Amino acid sequence: MITVTEVAREKVIELMQKTGKPIKGLRVIAEARSPLKVEHRLLFIVEGQEQPEDIIVPVEGFDIYIDPQSAQYLENATLDYVDNIMSSGFKIDVPKKLPANLTGPIAQRIQNLIDTRINPAIAAHGGYVSLIDIKDNVVYVQLGGGCQGCGMVDVTLKQGIEVMIKEEVPEITQVLDVTDHAGGKNPYYQPSK
Repeated sequence: MITVTEVAREKVIELMQKTGKPIKGLRVIAEARSPLKVEHRLLFIVEGQEQPEDIIVPVEGFDIYIDPQSAQYLENATLDYVDNIMSSGFKIDVPKKLPANLTGPIAQRIQNLIDTRINPAIAAHGGYVSLIDIKDNVVYVQLGGGCQGCGMVDVTLKQGIEVMIKEEVPEITQVLDVTDHAGGKNPYYQPSK
């Protein structure tokens, strides 16, 4: 379920020893804030704080405790510790999952493009794109957040998303939006002041 790098394992053990308390293990909590944003928290736990339904992942020197609700967001996750000029701290990486009906290198390339370029670009407007399907060289996407119901969605789709996907995967001939834009709850996103 979760892999711990050697650097992260050593840092957890170091911090456990510094607390001066009898730490039993590390709880990893994952909470979805939106379909694309999952927040992770790490907490030390002592005897009696474990729960009967916890999934326990043994690591040399300590155990990791994961509640069933968090487990769905931690499949194949990696816990690492980074310490560089830009930042330091624990980092959890979880590979993005393709929809169950999609497999193969084209789907993976499109999902990677959505994750690394498209969603970061439209996140400033409170929007996100989800890959729904690929059939006969046509990509089907769903837009959410500030993009759902927005009057500029056609421009975003045809002049942004479709252009980027066709550049990355020339085999794709068309990108279609399958979003129910009448159901949008936050179109015309306004950043907070």
